[in-house]
Formats: sequence, C-alpha cells, structure tokens
Amino acid sequence: MIAIRPLLILSFLLLATIATGQNNRDSLLNRTILFKVTHPKSSHTSYLFGTHHAFGKLFFDSLANANQCLSQCDLLIKENLNIPGHLAEDIINSRTATTTWSKFLSKEDLAYVKNLFASSPTDYNKMTPTEMYVFLNRYFKQQFCLAKDTADTSITLDDYIGLKARQQHLTLIGLETTEEQIELINKDVEGMPGKVHKKRLLKIITTIQSKNTNACAETDWYRKMEIEYQLNQPCTNTLVLTDRNNKWMKTIQQHLNSNNCFIAVGLSHFMYQCGLIKQLQKLGYEVTAEKVN
Repeated sequence: MIAIRPLLILSFLLLATIATGQNNRDSLLNRTILFKVTHPKSSHTSYLFGTHHAFGKLFFDSLANANQCLSQCDLLIKENLNIPGHLAEDIINSRTATTTWSKFLSKEDLAYVKNLFASSPTDYNKMTPTEMYVFLNRYFKQQFCLAKDTADTSITLDDYIGLKARQQHLTLIGLETTEEQIELINKDVEGMPGKVHKKRLLKIITTIQSKNTNACAETDWYRKMEIEYQLNQPCTNTLVLTDRNNKWMKTIQQHLNSNNCFIAVGLSHFMYQCGLIKQLQKLGYEVTAEKVN
C-alpha cells in the first residue's frame, strides 16, 4: 500500500479551474513554464518556474534547460519548506478533534480510505473533508495520470526541486509556512455545505477506483504546456492568489536584489494581473519566456 504523506498546496486545486485558452499559440510565452528575470540596474539573473504539484522527478529531470538554470542560481525560493515537526502530518496529528466520516462517506468508501491510509503517517480521522479531497485528488493525479515512479519519494514537484537544490548547495527560502497553507485551504471553502463535501469525495473516490484517465485533462494540459497566462485579466481569487502574491513579492524582490534566484511556485501564481510576472514587470524587471529544454 502506498503511503500518503500529505502536503497541502492551494495552487494544486486552483489549476483545475484555470481556463486553458489557446490564443497566441505561436508565442513562446504560452508554451513554457520557465521565465528569466533581469533588471537593468542589477547584475543578477533569476528564474521563475511554474510548478504543478502532482508532478515530480521524472518530469523535472526531462527539462534540460530548467535544470541548467537551477544550477546557475545560489538561492531557491519555493512556497514552503518541509521542516520536521511542522509537516502537514505533524499539524494534523496534533489535533484533538476528529471528523465523523460517516457524515461524508459510505461504509464502503470509508473502508477504502482506511485501507489507502494504512501505511500513512497521517491520522486521516483528524483531517477535514477539504484536506481529504485534496489528498485524494493528488493521489489520483500521481498514480493514474502520471504513473509516478515508486522510486520517486518526493511528495511534490516542488519538493523534488528542493532536493536538487540542496544537493547543489543552494540556500532555500520558504514564502509561507505549512500551517498557513493548511489554514488557507480550509478557509477557501469555508461555509461549503456538508452535502457538497460528500458529493466531491464520492466523485474523486469513484474516479480513483475506476482508474478513469479521462479525468487527466489538467495534468495533460500542464505537461503539454498549452497555457494562456491571461496577463491582462483580473485575478478571480483574492484569498488564494492576490493576497498571497502580494505578500510573496515582498520576499521575492528582497532576494532578487542580492541573489540569483530560482523561484519555483504553483503556475497559477504567474497568471493574471496580480501574478508574479506582471508584478515584476511593473517593478521594472524584464521577464523573458525561456524554453524548458
């Protein structure tokens, strides 16, 4: 049984709702997830790399130029750092409250979940329905859409990039804590009726059990890099995108002025008017689309 070691990432959910418009298909901007960042008054060269958290080692190792860019940097900035004692399982397991899963899952589905988590360090009884949905969604993407290699022990693509950065002796900076991410992912659906949670969980469990790869459009879109960044469109989620991007920019700008940074965050954070690309351009940085290979 595969151990599920959860890490809550908001952008993973958000990617599923982003329109994949095909305008300007001939532009490199819409066919890459890698961007070079420079400033006329600085000698430093940094890079933005948009992640999809379900991907991992196999995908990143196939991107020759992205790996070369990482090796040219001295600092990795990612959404959060995996700090012992502050991992998602640590936070969840420390709770005293439990979820009455009979309100959300049938006996058969609860037995399935129990078996799925048999070797996991996380006590699923202390997870919220929203957290369970995120975990199962990523599990489906990794195991059936991506056929994740069992030798790949990284939880997310971001974690694998972090591992490579440590091997290359880069300094790592986290933009937020895992505690903050867990709080946000629950707050984003605050007030959602129990029947909606129940319906969502039933749908994802059914999809996993059927191994229905027709539900893999999101990962196929990312792999093919058929992306419309919609840089002139307003952001539609203040909590998940606008507020976080604004907060992150303070840290990012500070390090861009003194380091060659490789910034690996969820691809959705590059999009729209509130995205990192547009914000950096407004600050006078040149953001240039780069080939990943």
